[in-house]
Amino acid sequence: MTTTPSTDRRWLALALLAAAQFIVVLDAAIVNVALPSIGRALDFSQDNLSWVVNAYTLTFGGFLLLGGRMADLIGRRRMFVIGLVLFASASLAGGLAQSDVWLIVARAVQGLGAALVSPAALSLVTVLFREGAERNKAMGVWGAVSGAGGAAGVLFGGMLTQWAGWEWVLFVNVPIGIAAALIAPRLLPESRNAGPRHFDVAGAIAVTGGLSLLVYSIVNANKAGWASAETLILMGVAVASIVAFVAIERRTKAPLVPFPGIFRIRTITSVNVVALLIAMSLFSMFFFVSLYMQQVLGYDALKAGVSYLPLAGGIIVSAGMASGLVTRFGFKPILVLGMVLTAGGLVWFAQISAGGSYLGDILFPSLLSAFGLGFAFVSMTVAAVAGVEGHEAGLASGLINTSQQIGGALGLAILAAIANSRTDSLLGDGTARAQALTEGFGTAMTVGAGFAIAGALLALFTISGRASREHAAAAQAGEVEVVPVSA
Repeated sequence: MTTTPSTDRRWLALALLAAAQFIVVLDAAIVNVALPSIGRALDFSQDNLSWVVNAYTLTFGGFLLLGGRMADLIGRRRMFVIGLVLFASASLAGGLAQSDVWLIVARAVQGLGAALVSPAALSLVTVLFREGAERNKAMGVWGAVSGAGGAAGVLFGGMLTQWAGWEWVLFVNVPIGIAAALIAPRLLPESRNAGPRHFDVAGAIAVTGGLSLLVYSIVNANKAGWASAETLILMGVAVASIVAFVAIERRTKAPLVPFPGIFRIRTITSVNVVALLIAMSLFSMFFFVSLYMQQVLGYDALKAGVSYLPLAGGIIVSAGMASGLVTRFGFKPILVLGMVLTAGGLVWFAQISAGGSYLGDILFPSLLSAFGLGFAFVSMTVAAVAGVEGHEAGLASGLINTSQQIGGALGLAILAAIANSRTDSLLGDGTARAQALTEGFGTAMTVGAGFAIAGALLALFTISGRASREHAAAAQAGEVEVVPVSA
């Protein structure tokens, strides 16, 4: 049941929803520049530092499907508000952290709040704006916010860390989250599906536990050994948990992910795998470039943050362009182009040197990556909800967000392990620390570029070109009907 607001209020509602999504995405990146300060203050090891990011992205990704399901059944606006309050409360607790474990737990709870906010917000966008050119414009705003959130997070993280202390990268969420929660009932319509309310809590716990163990085993493997009993047992339990999740989904009467269900739409299946791959490549870029600027080039937190301004600006410009390009050409060619540009940017970043400079090693690959990210995010989000019925809006929104967050966590775990292994090997051979770190970061970003190339090839060969063209034709014609994309 949905009450649609006037046109002007719909765009104001979009502004609020996009602002909430901005802080959710921003928080996956805002700690990156603060990581060295956090590590020193709370005595983190270099190997465990990535858990400040992964604790957030894992619970975010693991509970997104449950969050989307709860939004569909309990109420999208209601879950949006509840999620914001939980997110703000966990941010306050994180800023007050006195130990590494305290901070990691707070970041995990933050991720749970984000998992309630994000699918509710995106499904409200799909309910408020009809499919076609109008929704593409709204998704252009959404994509710009989602993409720029990562770069802006690093910028704001640098400013806050330098001027106020690392704690403020978390404290800043508190007034924003509470203000958005108070405004939401005045701007957003309530929207939910009719019918009984059943929640697949067992499925959510199984998939989150399995993915968390998988990421932990990868992060820990650099220390324990890839062929060690500890690593093999952890990976075995992780795989068993994921298999249990699939079994639960096939038997429960209200699964988080009905099989085949929404996956009957081939484009949605393919685009979610592409989203996983692009997140595996892009999350690592912010992480490694931030560490390179501070640990190798010697930038302070503020200078590192300001260095991301061109990247943030490029994402906003390219996302605005992408909404029009998707309407004209369809989502498939723009998605493939975005992935290719992203891969090019990462290959360029991988050429960093220990004696590098901002102009030669950061600025130009940042701009190339920005256009890749902007094109990819907008086209990916449009494709992820194209042809989806209103009652499945929360599920589709939860799926694409889950793919991104889990991809980011897995990618960062894999690439951090690669970087740390390469760096440790070089340090053991007597290589200077700056050179060893640089080579580790470069190796990891080269592998990240491989993920982006794999995503481009997958999009090229598995996403339906006919569905993409039909969507573009319908958008240009201003059709209200949902365009089927099952071909």
